[in-house]
Amino acid sequence: PIGAEAMRGADRRAQALGVSEERLMEHAGTAVAAAVKALAVDTERWAKGPIVILAGPGNNGGDGYVAARRLALNGGRVVVAVVASEARPRNAASARNWDRIANDRGIAKVHTPVARDVAVFAQGIDKAAVIVDSLLGTGVRGPLRDPIRTAVEVIDRARRAGVPVVAVDTPTAVDLSSGEPSQPAVAADLTVTFHRPKTGLLTRR
Repeated sequence: PIGAEAMRGADRRAQALGVSEERLMEHAGTAVAAAVKALAVDTERWAKGPIVILAGPGNNGGDGYVAARRLALNGGRVVVAVVASEARPRNAASARNWDRIANDRGIAKVHTPVARDVAVFAQGIDKAAVIVDSLLGTGVRGPLRDPIRTAVEVIDRARRAGVPVVAVDTPTAVDLSSGEPSQPAVAADLTVTFHRPKTGLLTRR
């Protein structure tokens, strides 16, 4: 297993060897989509409601956009909530994956830049088939701020109502090195992690 900083180093080495950030994102999002579909089919939730993806402003959100595209191509009903101040990410790879779904009429998209918007979006989220947490990845540090904090609380309430949660690489606000969660933090039913298992995912209490 590796920690957060080692994982960031692995990403940098991959890019130095010619594996682009966009390609890494494509593989990550494709793996997430496959896991989400398998979970939804196995639990007979695939046709019961939409797959809701809450995407943050960084690369973790970009993975979510790839997963959204892949799930829609496989016949899933997909809703993406962009939980960030700007709808289009600043990171180039994430932005390109946003552009790929921006005009896709098969994927519903909502921009929720402030906590109030997240709360409005969350009405009825307990009817979702699966919720995908692609809010924050290895770069999270310190206490969560809104609108991410409210989004994490929304995910927690939906999970307690019986909606399964799939986390992208790490549940948001769980330290990948120590396993210690912030308050609040996402509790995921399934985490699709990349490259190697993360220390924090194995030691979390």
